[in-house]
Amino acid sequence: MIVEKAGTLGFCFGVKRAINIVRQVAQEQGGIETLGPLVHNQQVLQELAGIGVRIAKDVADIKGNTVVISAHGIGQQVEKEIRAQNIQMIDTTCPFVRRLQLAARKLAESGFFVIIYGASDHTEVKATLGWANNRGIAALDAGLIARMDDLPRWLGILSQTTRVPAQFTEFVRNIIDATFTRDSELRVIDTICHDIRKRQADALELAKKVDLMLVIGDRESANTNRLAELCATATSTHLLETAADIQPSCLEGQSYIGITAGASTSERTIDEVITRLEAL
Repeated sequence: MIVEKAGTLGFCFGVKRAINIVRQVAQEQGGIETLGPLVHNQQVLQELAGIGVRIAKDVADIKGNTVVISAHGIGQQVEKEIRAQNIQMIDTTCPFVRRLQLAARKLAESGFFVIIYGASDHTEVKATLGWANNRGIAALDAGLIARMDDLPRWLGILSQTTRVPAQFTEFVRNIIDATFTRDSELRVIDTICHDIRKRQADALELAKKVDLMLVIGDRESANTNRLAELCATATSTHLLETAADIQPSCLEGQSYIGITAGASTSERTIDEVITRLEAL
């Protein structure tokens, strides 16, 4: 059996930065709270809990006078609520997410109705709509936008940072087709993370060569799910959270196995999967 890792995998810059900040603060203060999960990965969250990191469900659930903002960011209204309670914020928002937020705010302030290509229930997307002063909508189906009777004439289109570029392009094309006759003005900004773009490209390149692709990451992680969907277009693909999820029966007849991982998957979890494969 040959096992090959994709060129880009493990913690991305934004996740690594957020975790390093939280570890340092937790060590200095003997613990810390984060507003919502720092990242979407249960193994990482369990490790952080072991050094005193507590997750506050919402602003009302914050117990102390300091809170960490997760890599996914928060909306401006939530920021105001935190400041109103004189709670200090340690902001670990990913720089690429911050770029998305600022783009949404600029579009909204310029009179554009903001359309975000992304999952409406995702933390990053909800926070970004807050930066657009809730003058916008998130959708994965361009048809939803096209069917809006009161669709504004000025439209600004952005993407959740972890989406697949080709799918974002198709989404934009469909909106253009649906709104061009409505005398609309469109502004499109590519806000997909550079790391995610390369990670997807490397994973797809490997998937085209192997018999089986294993994607390691939390099932709640948006970027991990995108990797699995992308690899599945090229070869048989399984999503694993840990080495314990490997089913020997899935490896039968597979002589060339590819490995990739989500942006919030630790090197330790990846190494454990590879060790398990070698043992089998």
